[in-house]
Order: sequence, then C-alpha cells, then structure tokens
Amino acid sequence: MPELPEVETFARSLREGGITGSSIINRQIISADLFWERTLAFSDAQPSFLDWFPGKVVSDVSRRGKYLLITIEPKTLLIHLRMSGDLRVAPGMTENRKPHDRFELRFSDGESLFFNDTRKFGRIWLMDKPEQLLSKLGIEPLSEAFSADWLYLKTSASQRLIKPFLLDQHIIAGLGNIYTDEALFRAGIHPLRRANSLSDAEASKLAAVIPQVLLEGIRSNGASIDWVYRGGNFQNHFQVYQRTGKPCVSCQTAITKIAVGQRGTHFCPHCQPLKPPNPAELAEMQP
Repeated sequence: MPELPEVETFARSLREGGITGSSIINRQIISADLFWERTLAFSDAQPSFLDWFPGKVVSDVSRRGKYLLITIEPKTLLIHLRMSGDLRVAPGMTENRKPHDRFELRFSDGESLFFNDTRKFGRIWLMDKPEQLLSKLGIEPLSEAFSADWLYLKTSASQRLIKPFLLDQHIIAGLGNIYTDEALFRAGIHPLRRANSLSDAEASKLAAVIPQVLLEGIRSNGASIDWVYRGGNFQNHFQVYQRTGKPCVSCQTAITKIAVGQRGTHFCPHCQPLKPPNPAELAEMQP
C-alpha cells in the first residue's frame, strides 16, 4: 500500500492537480532538500544530488508499476512510496514542514513538493536512464499486452501459489494485496490454488477482472484504508478485502482471512473453492 490505483492517482494529481494539491508541471525548481539521507537510493547527478535541481523545470509525471516518474530533463526522479509514503504540494515555508518529511523540491512560485514517509521505507532515485531500474518490472496490467493468452502462458509455467504469483512485481507490475484479493474473488479462484492449475477459461476470467478492478480503483482515487493515504473511496466497494467474517456479497458465506506467503488474504470459501470448478460452476461465477 499504495498499489497501482493509488500511485496512478498520485501521478494524475501531480500532473493535473488533485488530492496532492496543484499541478507541478512546468514549475521551475529553485532548491531541493533531503531531510533523511537514506531516502535517496541512487543518484547519477554530479557533483551533488541537491545542487543539480536549481533552475530545472518539471516537464511530466507518469507511473510504471508502483513507481512515480517525475521527468526533470534530462533526468528522471523516481519515487517508490512503499508502505507509508505520501506526497503533497504546499507552500514551501519551514512552518509547513511535517515531522516525517524526507525530501522537498521548492518551486519558484513559493510552493514545494514534499515527500513524507513515516516508516522510512520509501526511496527516491535520480537517473539518466530510469529503464535501468524499471526494466526488471513485469507487464503493465492495464496495457494491451496483458491478455488472456499471455496470462495463461505464464500461469501454466509456474507451480507457485496464485496469490504470490500475482504479487510478484517481476511478473505483473503494480498489483498489491488489496487488488489481488479482489481480483481473485471476482474470478472465483482460491488464493491457495497453484498457478499452473488454472484452466484456460479461468486464466481468461482472471485476465479480464484484473484490469476491471484496477480501473474501478482508479476511478475511486484508490482505497483509503490506512492513515497514510487519503482521498480514496474504493474501500467502500471492497467485496472481500478487510471483510473478515462478513457475508459474501454473492452467497452470504462468511469471508475468511488466511495468511498466504505471509500476506493477509481474504476470500469466500464458497465462491472460491480450492478445487478447480467444473465448467458449469465457472459459468455461474460470471459477474
């Protein structure tokens, strides 16, 4: 947390204005401050990371997986929010700094972009070639390349449990605990199923619902379920995540929570049977 929809919401807000404040596009930077040195994971700026920024202009903000990409020609500032990262645009005065601010970009108009990170897991990179970091990421689940055929090919070749398979950022970039649980429920697939146990039809169903649930999350500005992320509404549309003991929206069976790969995992025992469903059962699970 944040996952793809939350990071996409941050990117759109920084680009167009929104929950983080006003847009940072075309703003000139006058200074940068790093309040916790380990927040900086890598910089190829010479001679100094902080001295590189003055006079530069933000030209774009985008996303790859769970990474935010802020284009400041000729380099890219990458931010990974990890567990507790947050971003805001606010007047860049000392009194506006918060206790857990780790990095600040101050603009010529008096506002600043602040990176706040309570748990200190978040990291930033300043790179000439961001693909050196991003090339390790898997397919974008909202891209045209993400298809039923692609997913069936990948799952057929893996003996891993389907939940950890989907969470692997080297396979699919951007999925996290929330949207994986929600997608598996909609596809009627138990989180303890082996990836290679999925039929062609099940893989097709899963390939259809993953983008569906992610787009719903984006339309809701993500999910605000933790004190570190604000402004989202998707938590009001959860069907299994954080609904332990509550009735399933489809069959009224109590939602169960188990640990899968050390991750809390929510599912409906009736709608997501551990054994593969037969074709008739699968047809009944169509939304």
